[in-house]
Amino acid sequence: MVTTTTLETLPPMDVAGRIPRLRERFAGAEVDALLVTRLPNVRYLTGFTGSAGMVLVTAADALLVTDGRYQTQSAEQVAASGADARVGIGTTQARQREILEAAAGGIARLGLEAQGVSWAQQRSFTEWFPGAELVATEHLVEDFRMVKDAGEVARVRAACAIADDALGDLLPWLVTAPTERAFALKLELGMRERGASGVSFDAIVASGPNGAKPHARPSERPIAAHELVVIDFGCIVDGYCSDMTRTVSVGDPGPEARRVWDTVLRSQQAGRDAVAAGVECAAVDHACREVIDDAGWGDAFLHGTGHGVGLEIHEAPRVAASASGTLAPGHVVTVEPGVYLPGVGGVRIEDTVVVTADGPVALTEFPKDLVL
Repeated sequence: MVTTTTLETLPPMDVAGRIPRLRERFAGAEVDALLVTRLPNVRYLTGFTGSAGMVLVTAADALLVTDGRYQTQSAEQVAASGADARVGIGTTQARQREILEAAAGGIARLGLEAQGVSWAQQRSFTEWFPGAELVATEHLVEDFRMVKDAGEVARVRAACAIADDALGDLLPWLVTAPTERAFALKLELGMRERGASGVSFDAIVASGPNGAKPHARPSERPIAAHELVVIDFGCIVDGYCSDMTRTVSVGDPGPEARRVWDTVLRSQQAGRDAVAAGVECAAVDHACREVIDDAGWGDAFLHGTGHGVGLEIHEAPRVAASASGTLAPGHVVTVEPGVYLPGVGGVRIEDTVVVTADGPVALTEFPKDLVL
């Protein structure tokens, strides 16, 4: 078992520089201030990890407003992060409104996060900020989040290492024919025992014909020998996620299954080889898809090739045929082609990769072996 991950062993993140960089984008978005309501963005800007909070960022001030449950926690976390932000506590929604309304005085155009504000919230904010024009903004914080600093990459790497180690310890158990659900539960426990605070998402453990469903839920089906088993999982370290998929078999699954697995492995390697700064995300998808198309299974590759990973398990940039972005140093993305054959099974192989100036670096390092 790897040494349990502790936050003291991880390098610091540059939280203090995030709010000033955000302000630099106000002019381009044609806003005077931004009300940040998406919790991953609140955490990114202030270090606050509570379940309720908003941050009002103006040209000269940043104010985190939360409720009384987090009076101590919010002050401690904002101070520890180094963020230049004040904290306001409102034990009622009415009091929170008063705090924010006072801080927003004089703002002509107030940006809202279009991806994180419901219709009901927008109507409420119209009442909260009667003197301001509310403006929909797109990805003002998320654009910064795409480029991870060294501290962020270290946290993703630590989560990947925990996942690697937990899977390595548990794979031999497959020979006893556990159920998909039992295997998923033990995998989660193994990651938590190694220092993970939780799972990035509910693990996918899909054996035999269940593997043809890309997002199958673990069932009570026993995992039998000589069949493909798709294992897609990850964990969280200090808020940052990992994501990895391996497809294995207890004993040889047969020539046709092996041919599918070999094709997906070659596709995944082609995608990994294509990852580089300055490369279009769609080009990485094309590199993977071309291999599978040539093998005759193009219609069985049912999803995009990958996605960004960070404070959320799915974040920008997307790696798909329809993606418009370009990879840059500091981007952390998955490369996860798959082939899914209804009634037969499926194969997916996935790594989490960080883009560097010198090329891609895989953060998931678990071996890719088909037969146990």
